[in-house]
Amino acid sequence: MSQQTVDERIQTTCLVILATTAVGAALWWLQAVFVPFVLALFIALGLSPLIDYLTTKLRVPKWAAVLLTLILAVTLLTLAGMLVMTSAQRLAINAPTYQALVLDQVDSALANLPLQDLGVNPDELLSLPLNAISTAAISITNAIVSLVSQGSIVLIFLMFLLLGGSAHEAPANSMWVEVKKRVQKYIAFKFIISAFTGILVGIILSVLGIELAMAFGLMAFLLNFIPSIGSIVATLLPLPVVLVSPELSTMTMFLAIALPGAIQLGIGNVIEPMVMGDELDLHPVTILLALMVWGTLWGIVGMLLATPITSMMKILLERGERTRPIANLFAGRLDELNKA
Repeated sequence: MSQQTVDERIQTTCLVILATTAVGAALWWLQAVFVPFVLALFIALGLSPLIDYLTTKLRVPKWAAVLLTLILAVTLLTLAGMLVMTSAQRLAINAPTYQALVLDQVDSALANLPLQDLGVNPDELLSLPLNAISTAAISITNAIVSLVSQGSIVLIFLMFLLLGGSAHEAPANSMWVEVKKRVQKYIAFKFIISAFTGILVGIILSVLGIELAMAFGLMAFLLNFIPSIGSIVATLLPLPVVLVSPELSTMTMFLAIALPGAIQLGIGNVIEPMVMGDELDLHPVTILLALMVWGTLWGIVGMLLATPITSMMKILLERGERTRPIANLFAGRLDELNKA
């Protein structure tokens, strides 16, 4: 390898690093614009097969098909939003009761510990649950307000994306067709699997008599779009409500965590790989790093979209000869890197 080739590779690497840093800063700074747009883009990709079915199979005009699809999307989003808002209101109403139960449990636990002998003030430790509850309530409220405020923007973007489809189809071997098909297949499979998971979790928690069971089922559905981490969070999410419900038996508390955990484990590690296979062609380490990066940039929405965004990036990188090694790195094909 000549010195000129080495210098060109070093220069290219430095330019890629600088460009990646600039793009990352822009994505973080303009997240108020990019987050609703990208979210609307992926929703549009998920809804476009329904529009195609209405226009091609049922001979529905394009504007009517888009209108029906938007009505369906708005109805589902409204129902989900109402469920979340109702659950948040119930949590706010029952917050004093939960707080009293938490304080009683913490007080009884601290009474059996020799804290004063160790120079620890029990009253200071009692303030920790109060701070945790306040922080959680503020976080939930901010998340709901942010979701509601961005919902109208997402719908506006979604309407124009659905109405502004290209008049002619792209070539079958084009990059956009490959990206679209792969992402649509991922969204369809992930939606069905996540909906099945959320319904099962909601039914089980309802049968066990857990408060806000349907809300936890909805959260299990949403969090299932976040690989690995989402299933763990969805399993542990009902834990605070379960622990502060004195009417529940020990066995019921155990089942409220164990059964949803078994569902998440079985569907995520057995059913999902059988249905989806290696559709996205991404290494698990790549997915984990993508969750960290996009979660840092765009928060929970970034984590939801991290996997399909990274898959799109991989397809783009495969098209270039110089960037193909990065795509192989995303897929975990280290032997291809050695050949390069």
